[in-house]
Amino acid sequence: MSNYDILVYPDSRLKQESRPVEFFTAEFREFVAALEMTMLASPGCVGIAAPQIGSPVRVAIVDVSAKPKLLHHGHLILVNPEITDWEGHVMGREGCLSVPDYTGNVFRAEKIALDYFDAEGAKHHLATEGFEARAIQHELDHLDGVLFIDRVVSRRSDLFRRKNYQVKPNNGV
Repeated sequence: MSNYDILVYPDSRLKQESRPVEFFTAEFREFVAALEMTMLASPGCVGIAAPQIGSPVRVAIVDVSAKPKLLHHGHLILVNPEITDWEGHVMGREGCLSVPDYTGNVFRAEKIALDYFDAEGAKHHLATEGFEARAIQHELDHLDGVLFIDRVVSRRSDLFRRKNYQVKPNNGV
């Protein structure tokens, strides 16, 4: 099982609306496992959606558990997710594997509730808030062909070129 290549903006496939998953087969679970490996191969990544690898199906993975002191529900595989309720609005900085050169300020709901299926086809309900809620909303946007750059209020004042830091050799110091 190998990692998939990540589509990068302005690839038109990122703007497609995804279709629901209908069958929870062994082949589907293999696809989900490969999508997970692709996410794990990207350091600092907290989420990925199937459209980011060119597969327009309603599957996203979110895991913010590596971020210390954050409320979270662990590793979430979200199949056919639907937000059923939201509350509040808060602005926060977001980045994306598919828009690697930029980050941006985006308004999102502060709290959300959603229904979804796992990779086995079992139905779940989840209520969450804060960073996990933001990450889920970001990934679910991908399922509708929406990128975070589509949600910034102003590209002039809310979109920022990502800084790339290079590690300098130690040279024995």
